[in-house]
Amino acid sequence: MSDEREQAKWAAARAASTLVESGMVVGLGTGSTAIKFLDLLAERVRREGLEITCVATSEGIGREAGIRGLPMVSGFPDFGPVDLTVDGADEVDPAGNLIKGGGGALLREKLVALASRRVIIVVDPEKHVPELGHTFRLPVEVVPFGWSRTLEALEGLGAEPEIRRQGEGFFRTDQGNLVVDCRIPGIPDPASLHARIKGLSGVVETGLFPGLAHAILTGHPDGTWDLRELKATGAA
Repeated sequence: MSDEREQAKWAAARAASTLVESGMVVGLGTGSTAIKFLDLLAERVRREGLEITCVATSEGIGREAGIRGLPMVSGFPDFGPVDLTVDGADEVDPAGNLIKGGGGALLREKLVALASRRVIIVVDPEKHVPELGHTFRLPVEVVPFGWSRTLEALEGLGAEPEIRRQGEGFFRTDQGNLVVDCRIPGIPDPASLHARIKGLSGVVETGLFPGLAHAILTGHPDGTWDLRELKATGAA
């Protein structure tokens, strides 16, 4: 990854870290920009005595939070309302619809987003696309039982599905499910496609996040950033 892109990610993460206030329940996203946010948030906690509790969107990010001394909410992995979630995305279209799940945490990321009063998506400029699906395959989480039949059903919707692998075997999510990465020639209506895929037996969740972001925070290589507010529907 280029130095310029890294600088853009840090700019987005730094801006997002300033949005956290003492007393908040904070959703911790999974991904390269989200981990930078985690570092900066932990620094604020140490330096300012910021009092927060956290909800992690993956086992990995939960471990990283623990290493940095960030506490999880009481009863985690169960959780209630979340004040602010900061997460990344693999693609963002002009309407603020997202593709997520490159790291395999799409189900937990969506559950936390749906519980959040405000969802801020932190990205670098390269994550912005005119239409979803052209540059990044759509992740779909499926149960292991009968997975080949689920792939056939995805093909029936016009996708080119490929099961995600890790080493010699299949990639497994934190729930023990599989991820199918689907090549789709453009997604002009993310909400409709999400509903069609989610309706297939064997599908647990899709990496389409239509209408869940409240704002897109884009960092730039020169250290500046911009925040675009959206009208989130919270219906995905």
